[in-house]
Amino acid sequence: MSMRPSRTPSPSLSFVLLMATMMSVAAISIDAMLPALGQIGQDLGSAFPNQSQLIISAVFVGMGVGQLIAGPISDAVGRKPLLMGCLLLYVLGALICLFASTMTPMLIGRVIQGLGAAGPWVSCVSILRDKFGGREMAKVLSLVMTVFITAPVLAPALGQGLMLLTHWRVIFVFFVVYAVAVGVWALIALDETLPPEKRVPWRVKTIWHGFKEVLAHQATRQYALAMGLVFACFIGYLTSIQQIFQVQYQVGGVFVVYFGLQALGFGVSSLINARFVEQFGMRYIVMRGLLAVVLIGGVVATLSAFFIVPFWIFFTFGLVSLFCIGLLFGNLNALAMEPMGHIAGTAAAIVAAIANVISISLGTLVGQLYAGTLLPVALSFVVLGLLALRLVLSADRVG
Repeated sequence: MSMRPSRTPSPSLSFVLLMATMMSVAAISIDAMLPALGQIGQDLGSAFPNQSQLIISAVFVGMGVGQLIAGPISDAVGRKPLLMGCLLLYVLGALICLFASTMTPMLIGRVIQGLGAAGPWVSCVSILRDKFGGREMAKVLSLVMTVFITAPVLAPALGQGLMLLTHWRVIFVFFVVYAVAVGVWALIALDETLPPEKRVPWRVKTIWHGFKEVLAHQATRQYALAMGLVFACFIGYLTSIQQIFQVQYQVGGVFVVYFGLQALGFGVSSLINARFVEQFGMRYIVMRGLLAVVLIGGVVATLSAFFIVPFWIFFTFGLVSLFCIGLLFGNLNALAMEPMGHIAGTAAAIVAAIANVISISLGTLVGQLYAGTLLPVALSFVVLGLLALRLVLSADRVG
């Protein structure tokens, strides 16, 4: 039986806002860049048409590696020291991108940004697991995600606005300012949730035992794999989105409005999940969310194979898909973390690393397969959704 944290009062609004802001460091680093991808590709001399997509994928690569390192460090030194160190690393990556003259230093800087962005994410998940467990954690995480959704809704418009007023490089200046602001807020307002007596020394042997414990727990492992498959659908969609909107459907600058409206589906689903997860349970919601992902993907894939899909069908597909992913992400994460309260930082890192290896690999592949139709993206929702459904069914039998 896993150790459970003592119950605490409902989180304050300021706590939820701080957690959402910490989590948003990664989201803003991705979504604010979306309107600029085409221009950056031209200015830095992309070697092939889809190379600018790698500006997005590089952040996920950095986060995947960074989360694996950040978790054990978090369990060893505490949540706040990790957060502050990673924010400094994030600023370094943003500065490298700011002065990049070719795609190579740009991608290196983005990987470093991802490494830094892993810290706020791991710290947030670990803090929530320190304070809450099970359905409580899923509920609080959904509240955090409800606030967090303002990042992907507003960040593309922010990036577009900065490009209209000045130059895409100023987006990286914003990243520096944002990271500094998050660090100052956390330094002042955030209490350390991992007391010294509960810290796990940073030793290779200790970390290896943590790895083995997380990977040996079948339910945790299955939910982490399922989360990776679901997130791969999202990455494939996200890396293709600028080309789909602005090249395939030629919506121009209105792209940021349409994408923001689709992203609202993610926020609405997180709010709905926060209201109903305690009533219906995480597994109940996950099963139905996966079925919906497979069905909507199947409809659009079938249409794409024979027809030019009208814009309104694509828009609806994105809206419904992001709504479902919003239901799935927090619940799958909470299910994976539920038995791991005694090594929350290491477990959060390994769960995230498993999910990221899968999602980065498969999601980037889906994006690179984009060739002017929705078929690769839609098929990814069908195939990966079915695989995730199979893993969840298997985990439910042992969880």
